[in-house]
Formats: sequence, C-alpha cells, structure tokens
Amino acid sequence: MKVGIIGYGSMGRMLVEKLSKNKDTELFVYNKTREKLNGLASEITICSSNADLAAKVDIVIMCVRPFDIKQVLEEIADSAREETLIVSLNGSVSFASMQKIVNHKMAKLIPSLTAEIEKSQTLFCFNEKACDDDKTNLMSLFKCMGDVILLPENEMGMGSELVSCMPGFIASIFDVLCSAAREHTSLPDEQIVSMVLNTLCATSKLMLSKNMNFEEVVTRVATKGGITEEGTKVVYEKFPEIAGQLFERTLEKRRQTAVKAEELFNQSEE
Repeated sequence: MKVGIIGYGSMGRMLVEKLSKNKDTELFVYNKTREKLNGLASEITICSSNADLAAKVDIVIMCVRPFDIKQVLEEIADSAREETLIVSLNGSVSFASMQKIVNHKMAKLIPSLTAEIEKSQTLFCFNEKACDDDKTNLMSLFKCMGDVILLPENEMGMGSELVSCMPGFIASIFDVLCSAAREHTSLPDEQIVSMVLNTLCATSKLMLSKNMNFEEVVTRVATKGGITEEGTKVVYEKFPEIAGQLFERTLEKRRQTAVKAEELFNQSEE
C-alpha cells in the first residue's frame, strides 16, 4: 500500500515513525519546509509538491491545520486518482466542505498522543463514497498505534474530546492536584508526581481488568465516615461545574473552527 503524508509537524512525524515500521507500506512525504525532512530514512520518498505526492499514492493523509485543508485539496484535485482515499486529521472540517473541492472517497481520523506508546484510541469516520475495503484497509493500517474506533461524522467532535484532547485534560487536572499537594508536604516534586502517576496508571488498569466502574472504585476506597470520603465529597460538589465548562468551551471552540472553515470553502463557490 502506498501512503502519502502531507505535512511534517508533530503529528506528521509521529505517523511517519509508526507507519514506516509496516513492511507492507510504502511511504511518501511532502512538507513546505523541505529542510524538516532531512534525515528521513532512504526508503521514504520525498515528493516535490502536494500534487506530485497525490499522483503516486493510494491514500493521502493531510496532517495540516484546518484552514490549510482547502489549499491542499485544490493542489491535489487534478492529480489524485478516483480510487485514491483522501484522509484528514482534522475533525472540524466537514466532508461536505471538502467535497466542494474534491469529490472523492474520504475519511477523517483522529489519533491520540498515546500513539507514541502504541496505546492510541484512533477515531475514524468515512464519507458515503468510501467502501468497506477502504474502511478495513485504513483502520487496519493504524492498528499499529493501538485500538481503532469507528464513529459517525457528527460524533467526531465529542469523540476527540474524550480521546485526543483527554491526555491534555488529564495532565492539567493532575498538575493542579500535585501543585495543591506540594502546599502540605515536604516530599520532593518528582516523588509527588511519580506517586500520583503510578496510582493513576494502576487505577486505570484495575478498572479495565476487573471491569469496574467509577462508583465501585469510590465505594471501595472511600469508606463511610473515612478520610477519603471527605475528599470525594469535594470532588463531587465542586468539579461538575468545571467539567461542564471544560466541554462547553472546547466544543464551542470546535464549532467556531468549523464555521470559519465552512466560510473559507464557501468562497470557492462565489
């Protein structure tokens, strides 16, 4: 399978690193700043343009910002073959918008930072032109990064919050917890962080292996009238408002991005 990656930022580099380990995949890469591609393995083909890449591959993966997608599609419109699957790593730009430029088989995929340790839950959705083989081939290709999850297009936004954004949310929450703990202990920072992260990891493994829900864990640890119960009361009393605001703000930002992208694509019709 010939796979082309357009854009060599953080996500593009990670995809090249992971997919290059698949011996059945031939990789092609294009990036505006050619110097960033210095040092790529010799078996990876560096293309001269987006159009050059699209003409050579079975799958085009666009690892670019949402407001650059239109330009990339315009550049590959005439060179991408009818059977080529065009893939976006951005969930905010709709298939309807992209198909105004290129009416091809399309997919969107959203990986997670945890792909770096092969623990990603990579999200996928496909347009109506994509066939079952397209879905099977693309999702199988990305199993090297972890689990794959098929969603309808209208759920990719919330799916991204729960999977792709969640490492950032989790890290920020536990950063605040560790900062608060520092005010009450003489333990060194690195020990506090290590203790919290190892407990977080072990709790996740326990819940997944024992098929436990959150309430069961709380009940097991926070005995009636005990110390842990006092802490969980604070979380359940105070945190719901913060959690609600978190999703309201991120989903609103996602909506605004989608609107701006739609306006950009609509300009092509005027």
